[in-house]
Amino acid sequence: MKLIQRFSNSTFAKTSTLVSVISVLAVMGPVITVSSGFWDAISHLLKEPEYFWTIQHITVYFGVSLISSAAILGIILLIRKSINHSLKTGIKLVIIGAGVQIISGFGDSLSHEVYGIDGLISWSHQPLEAGLILASLGGFLILKNREHTKLKVLLPFSIISLIFFTIWLGFNFVLIFGHTIQCIPIYEIFSSGCAIL
Repeated sequence: MKLIQRFSNSTFAKTSTLVSVISVLAVMGPVITVSSGFWDAISHLLKEPEYFWTIQHITVYFGVSLISSAAILGIILLIRKSINHSLKTGIKLVIIGAGVQIISGFGDSLSHEVYGIDGLISWSHQPLEAGLILASLGGFLILKNREHTKLKVLLPFSIISLIFFTIWLGFNFVLIFGHTIQCIPIYEIFSSGCAIL
């Protein structure tokens, strides 16, 4: 009990500090996750061995861990009821985005065990990307609320990331409906990129 009390009274546990940490984690986590996802795709192109604990996968998991950490801190703030309404929306989006990513990541792991290596388009990848967008949007909304602080320098980076992730998810949906013609170059790049189609 004393440990919880100490944490609550610490400088780190102050609402403004937690909000700042959440916003940084919610912006950087998706960027790390997507960057390492591209790195993993390049390793597929180079025909490198595919297994669970590759450095690319570990980096993806690290990015998701950052988002999950932001979600945990957000839950603490929501339980405390120490934030205003405009911050709540951003924090809730980060929490939902982290949850979607964790569930999709587990589903992706099961999919690999059952079906082997999948590609860019799969029933688990697109929800994972949607979770990234939700977390990024949450991070953006939190930063927008904190734009009078030093965190405003992250705002343009957050906007660009959010736009990029949204376009990337849209591109994947086009592949789903565009079928074979559009999948031919993607197949080579992402090593069975349109296997589900």
